[in-house]
Order: sequence, then C-alpha cells, then structure tokens
Amino acid sequence: MSFLKLILPLSATNRKHLNNIRLFLEKDDLKKVKKMLKLGKIGVSYSSLKISNKIAQDQAFPVFNTAVEDKEIIEVAKSFSSLIEEKVRERKYEEFAKIAGKKIKEFIAPHIVGMGEAKEASTLLLFATDKVHILLLGDPSTGKTDILRAVSDLAPISAFGLGSGVSSAGLTATIKGKEVMKGLLPMADEGICCIDELNLMKTKDRGSLLNAMEKGFVTYDKGSKHVKFDARVSILATANPTGDQFVGRTIDTFKKQIPFDPALLTRFHLVFFIRRPGTEEFMHITQKIVSENQKKMELNDALFIRDYVEFSHLIDVKFDDKMKKQLVDFVAKLKQDENKFIVDVSPRVVIGLMRFAKASARLELRNSVIQEDLDKVFKIFENALYVRK
Repeated sequence: MSFLKLILPLSATNRKHLNNIRLFLEKDDLKKVKKMLKLGKIGVSYSSLKISNKIAQDQAFPVFNTAVEDKEIIEVAKSFSSLIEEKVRERKYEEFAKIAGKKIKEFIAPHIVGMGEAKEASTLLLFATDKVHILLLGDPSTGKTDILRAVSDLAPISAFGLGSGVSSAGLTATIKGKEVMKGLLPMADEGICCIDELNLMKTKDRGSLLNAMEKGFVTYDKGSKHVKFDARVSILATANPTGDQFVGRTIDTFKKQIPFDPALLTRFHLVFFIRRPGTEEFMHITQKIVSENQKKMELNDALFIRDYVEFSHLIDVKFDDKMKKQLVDFVAKLKQDENKFIVDVSPRVVIGLMRFAKASARLELRNSVIQEDLDKVFKIFENALYVRK
C-alpha cells in the first residue's frame, strides 16, 4: 500500500501546499515532505505571526501536523515547521528594519507628546549590547515613568522597580533557607533595569546599583552566605529634583537641586534635563494630542518587536575609524560648552556616544555605523546636554 501511495501523484491540494512549502525549504527537505505527504503521515495547515499592519503586512505560512503516532515523524514535522517560521520572521525583520526606528519610537509612551529625543534614546537603549545608562531627571508629571514602562515591556530581558520600594537586598537578592530570590539587578542581567524615582532610594542602598553600573555584578553578603550574581545591565531611571520640581533659571541653581552625589550621576552616559512645559508649549502639545491618532500597541506587535530586538543583538556592529574624528570633534565642542550643562563631559559621554551609534546601526540590522547614525546620536546628546531654561 505504501509503495502504491509513493508512485501515485500528489493530490491537487497537496501540490498546492508543496508549491508554498517550496519557498522555504531546500531541495532535499522538500523531497522528505513530499514523501510524507504521499504516505499520509503529515498534513499541512497555515499560520501567521498575527502582527498588525502597524508593524508589517502579515503573511500566512505553512506548518505541519502529524497524522501518525511516530516520534521521528513528529520531530521532523516540528523541525520543518520551526524552520519555516524562522525564515518568515527573518524576512519580516528585514522588511521592518527599514521603518523600525520610526515605528518603535511611536510605541514609546505614545500618549505623551514631546520628549522626542528622550524617546529616541530610550529606543536605542533597547538595541545596545554594551551597558548604557540613561537618567530622565526632571519635573514630575512629564511622562518619564511612561517611557520606562514602555521600554520595560519591549525589552527581551527587563526588570522594573520603584526607588522608594527597593532596598539593597531588593536590588541584589534575598535568601530564605536554601532558596535564592534574585533582586532587580540580577533579574535584568544582560537586559535593562528600569528604576522609577531613583531619588527616593536611600543612599545606603545605592552601593549595589553603583557596582552593577560600573562592574556588571552584585554581591550578597550576610552571615555565612557570600554569593556573587551577574548584573550586566543597562539602567534606565527617572528622578525628580530636590524639592520635587526644578526652580530658578541658572545652571548653578539647577545643579544644587540634583538629588544625587557625583558618584552616581557620573555613571550615567546620558542625562536628560526635563522641564514641565510652559503655557505656549502646553497649548502646542494639546493641539497635537487632539489632531493625532495615538498609537496603541497590540500584544502580538509587542512580542514581534521584542523578538526583533533580540534578533538584532546577534549583530556585531563595527565603528569605522574614519568616523572617529567626527566624534572627537563633537566631544571637543561639548567640552568647550561644559559650563552650560548640569553634568560634566566625561570619558563616559564618549563611550555613550559610540555605544548609541552602534545601537542605531543595530536598530536597522546593519553591521556598521553610518553618517546617519552619528547625526542622530549627536542630536540626542545636544538635546540632553543643552539645558532649556
């Protein structure tokens, strides 16, 4: 009976299925599928990524289901189905790469109008494979927390906590008997740790945070327990000034209202100084809210972006030596204007520029930094450093 099935032609339906499968599988694998179809050991159905048009045009693709209780056939069918879905995803990633920067930024706190460079920097943070730390420092009720939550939702690995509710143990670990419960920092290892209202974290509890930001690990030492945890994290944090809202109009006045000592502040590669909008700017924002349709993210779109970010992390981005002179010249210009900033221009700023430029390339699935990446990052840093009084 098996011999007869093999010499008979495929049914019209299965021929159609095979033509669709041909787009994804190699010749030898296609032969195996054809044989299993003829023997009736597998069937074909169709699935999709279930993404919305906000991301890309969704595409139906074939998947295999088994008609026999045969472990080998089940494994082969599962393997081919996974291979086809992976190829579909990679093609959609290539398609999405052309618009990724614009689209993802639209999903970062979409109901908050303005703060464009802060949103753009937070978008790039998702694509940084080396540690990059961002602080959103400014007045309350400006949307800082919403940016944190959006990034936490889109990052493949993330943790979110409130500065007021996180102790040193909450950052590192707690141990009950033989059970080890990781804190925020090791939970976010090789990902992003989002901390809201960092200014409310007690000074004595910040030691573990400083260690993670600088060295990429934290330790738990209590009694006879001495444990080291990897915490190779990027930090995205918010903070309100001393007195809750910035007052005054001079740089020196603003500096006196920063709620951190230099040891913590200088560990951030990028600090945004955020003010509550004045009346004229508020009316402009109101008009934009009324006139624009807000971008609400659907679950499958969020999952697609999370997978896209994870896929991008496989790309090793090169920084062309020819572009390094531009970076040096830009930093020299910043250093000349340092008295206009609330933070110092340190070597950490230079490192941040390079890492953000690489992240910008990775955002579009490129393996080298181009001029557009540098221009984007220069604009972000200028917006963050030059204080709007």
